[in-house]
Amino acid sequence: MEPKALSIRPFIGAKDFAVSRSFYRALGFEEVVLSSNRSLFKIDQMGFYLQDYYVEDWINNSMIFLEVTNVEDYWNKLVLLNLPATYRGVKIMPIQNHDWGQECFLHDPSGVLWHFGQFTSR
Repeated sequence: MEPKALSIRPFIGAKDFAVSRSFYRALGFEEVVLSSNRSLFKIDQMGFYLQDYYVEDWINNSMIFLEVTNVEDYWNKLVLLNLPATYRGVKIMPIQNHDWGQECFLHDPSGVLWHFGQFTSR
């Protein structure tokens, strides 16, 4: 019998662990504290590990793509949260249309680039 994959959970770092934890909770992720320097952040059946570890080159080259059912709804949520006003370094970038679908972007307080995307067809 072939083994079955259940999830994939990337590790990302944080320049300021407390600020990043607050940011991801504000974004709507549920935090599960694993230790004093690592937490699991979950939304629906997906998740990632946030760790109190920062290497600038690594963080500045980290990108995560989160597929969503409606990118316009997600964009509206990001705008309403007004995260750039609360968290230094956070940037949101509006929806872009591509031949494969649409996406908008969010830089977290450490510099990790999130893509929130919706595919036209699967």
